[in-house]
Amino acid sequence: MVRDYSAFLPGSSKAQPAAAPARSALEALGWRPFFAQQIDATALTETPPVRVLSVHRGGLQVVGDGIEELIPPGPEATVGDWLLLDRALPRNSRVLERASLVKRRAPGHDRQVQLIAANIDTLFVVTSCNQDFNLARLERYLALAFDAEIEPVIVLTKTDLVTDPAPYAAEARTLSDRVAVVALDARGAAPAAALADWCRPGRTVAFVGSSGVGKSTLTNALSGNQAIATQAIREDDAKGRHTTTHRELHPVPGGCLLLDTPGMRELQLTDAAAGIAELFEDLEALAAGCRFRDCQHETEPGCAVQAALDSGGVEPARLARWRKLKAEDAFNSASLSERRGKDRAFGKMVRGVMKETSRRKR
Repeated sequence: MVRDYSAFLPGSSKAQPAAAPARSALEALGWRPFFAQQIDATALTETPPVRVLSVHRGGLQVVGDGIEELIPPGPEATVGDWLLLDRALPRNSRVLERASLVKRRAPGHDRQVQLIAANIDTLFVVTSCNQDFNLARLERYLALAFDAEIEPVIVLTKTDLVTDPAPYAAEARTLSDRVAVVALDARGAAPAAALADWCRPGRTVAFVGSSGVGKSTLTNALSGNQAIATQAIREDDAKGRHTTTHRELHPVPGGCLLLDTPGMRELQLTDAAAGIAELFEDLEALAAGCRFRDCQHETEPGCAVQAALDSGGVEPARLARWRKLKAEDAFNSASLSERRGKDRAFGKMVRGVMKETSRRKR
């Protein structure tokens, strides 16, 4: 059966009838005009859109309107991506332009970029009211979200284990006046009520944070079941063990899609200069007033940042964290750029050798 996808194209009279229609299968998966405007009716019918729910070694688990299957590896996609499914050659399925992309420098020494998730609307940065709470770690996640143009929300869990969670919430709010902070007990009905404003139908949200902070418990609470196993943290250091072993989108009651992620032991930023600048916009504004454009904000004359530090207008610890993130991002970005350059040069050399070999065989 050939499906009629015309309702999903921008400008279609079918897309906005007078009476509010029930959400379509694609809209329930997060389909919106941003993706529809990238294709035409012919492509939409011949290569139906599907969304990547999870990525495995054996392929990509995708779902669409009447479609749910595992396609072989091939498209360079991550969880949350939209593909135009090539039925004849699934490996050639096209990845649509992303509305947002969460990425990091992959662990290890090869400095590759690891794609975490695509097309996320809200990033819930989860930490707990115990030894896991760490401003520097929170700043990394916020810079990641700002760089990807995703709305971040800080979620403080395990409020039942402390006398008063207010000091944790107050400290989290010092990071940015544009980031909401929600403190809750991850169990029971509290998360569904507290996070309802961000978990609207058709929206895609993700939980990120360390192991043991309650991401899987939150996922279960929003899903209304206990489908995802949870584990207790160690009492001596509040560290958790990995409960979630891979990233997967879960449709939940209420209509949103929720991404639970494994805890990240290491979050190295790369190509995230814009996100860092947005998070530390006050320091960036000060730096713009320095006498020298390449000021390192240490001992240079006419340094506006140092002047603010001396007058008490800048917190030394926050300044140190800003410097560290900028240096890390610059190093990782330069290393990746150098590697890409070498890969391009190597590819060019290989193509040249193959072309020369082919010419000689004639």
